[in-house]
Amino acid sequence: MRHNYLGMQTPEELRQAATLEIEGASSSAQLRDIEQRYLGKNGSIPGLMKLLGGLPKEDRPSFGQRVNSSKAEVDALLASKQLSVRSLEQAAQFEAERIDVTMPGERPRIGQEHILQQATNKIKRVLGGMGFRYMESPELEEFRYNFENLNYPPDHPAMDDQDTFYIDDTHLLRTQCTALQGRVFETTPPPLRVFTVGRTFRNEAVDRTHGHTFHQVDCFMIDEGVSMAHLKGTLGVFARAMFGDEVSVRFRPDFFPFVEPGVDYAISTPKLFNGRWVELGGAGLIHPNILEKFGIDSERYSGFAFGLGVERIPMMAYGIDDLRQFLENDLRFLNQFQFEPLPNPVPTLADQLARLQPALETITSSLHLHH
Repeated sequence: MRHNYLGMQTPEELRQAATLEIEGASSSAQLRDIEQRYLGKNGSIPGLMKLLGGLPKEDRPSFGQRVNSSKAEVDALLASKQLSVRSLEQAAQFEAERIDVTMPGERPRIGQEHILQQATNKIKRVLGGMGFRYMESPELEEFRYNFENLNYPPDHPAMDDQDTFYIDDTHLLRTQCTALQGRVFETTPPPLRVFTVGRTFRNEAVDRTHGHTFHQVDCFMIDEGVSMAHLKGTLGVFARAMFGDEVSVRFRPDFFPFVEPGVDYAISTPKLFNGRWVELGGAGLIHPNILEKFGIDSERYSGFAFGLGVERIPMMAYGIDDLRQFLENDLRFLNQFQFEPLPNPVPTLADQLARLQPALETITSSLHLHH
């Protein structure tokens, strides 16, 4: 005889109720909820086993069998229903995610190098092709390499806190890539040809023509008999490789602590600003004090150095009038500058050397005359 103990539903009643809910379920989520309520740890069917202790001894075996039988039947019904529901859900998902293979696909987005990296790559190709060795120095630089070893007087305004980011009394964010010179002179005897490209930092208010972070090229050469003629010839080859064969180079006297004499150099080409002279950077012969400081005989050796801002090159080439655009990461701006196209056909190393040969012969013959 099946009793309703203490007013609770019997195993058969719970099984019947679960069966009705399972048959009406239309999703996996509903089936999981039914399973939890009827068969879970605190489910209603397993919960009937708690009544065994209050039943007459002779009724306990049959009651336990009825509970286990109901539990097994509900579990089997859930498994069967789950198969059919999952099949329907997968069919609905496949339909929702169906792809029409006859429709045109989306064009994949291809990344490109930043315009400043493109300019840097071109600088490296040009100076490397002229025989200069690329080297790097740390952005977190020592005071002695950035100022002291470059012949700066102790009271030079560039050393003020208002112009330089100091980390402590002996370290700063380099204000110029010329700081590489001392590191090279300490370890490498002349003759040498070296250049570097890197980030520099200055404590300046940011506007369309000034920034606290910018990129700089620094190039220098030391050998016997190096003169201003070699400097101008080298800058002429460099400028024509960067801006075209029609470029002319002009020197005007200027002062920098690390060169003597010093000049600012400008270029003129019909392709830019209607041929107007445009200043590119500073240059000169490396100051004898610097050479002597590193044990280089200034009576035997001399050298030149020049530097310029990397940003200036694409600004001139593309007519960009705001320095801040390079670092704002605005894709509308950056996407205008695709990869620099290679000439067709691509010139061989022999072709490139042939173009540079006249300038290299001029420099070499001048060095021999001075010897």
